[in-house]
Amino acid sequence: MEIQRFLIKPEDALVVIIDVQEKLVKVMEEKIFKKTLRNIVMLIELCKLCQIPVVFTEQYPKGLGQTLNGITSMLNGKAIEKISFSSVDEEKFITKIKELDRKKIILTGMETHVCVWQTALDLLLRDYHIFVPDDAVCSRRKEEWKTGLELIKNAGGVITCTETLIFQILKKAGTDEFKKMLELVK
Repeated sequence: MEIQRFLIKPEDALVVIIDVQEKLVKVMEEKIFKKTLRNIVMLIELCKLCQIPVVFTEQYPKGLGQTLNGITSMLNGKAIEKISFSSVDEEKFITKIKELDRKKIILTGMETHVCVWQTALDLLLRDYHIFVPDDAVCSRRKEEWKTGLELIKNAGGVITCTETLIFQILKKAGTDEFKKMLELVK
């Protein structure tokens, strides 16, 4: 096992938020989605503190609506629209990823077993290291969420959780960044 794939530093990292859209949210279990959204928001805050870029996608926004305002209000830029389940199949997405030149990609969003899984697989095929916080992705059904995570893990992605990623990227306590994130984690 290559231990390097488990390491992540802010200067190597990129967060991708996949398809957290109005109509998709409505079909998620509310309790699960609220936890997922809370963790995505924490990761966005971490990105702001540590200068980690964020890219977000929307699957067929004419049909599924826009990215939730609670996310877009925290971000600069526009969503990358797509119709393919894998974000990598959208030229604007892969161009942006290459331009940012970050090899450690944290994938969040929905649905774990469809768009997150297919994006993870295509990024792994292109030699990116993938981190999926299991509490920052969701699917309509728990079985599908578990299947997506297992597929990503078996393909070589790292399954982790939001708090683990936050403290792994921060590296130490006592900093201003740590204090800010600790307030959110509590």
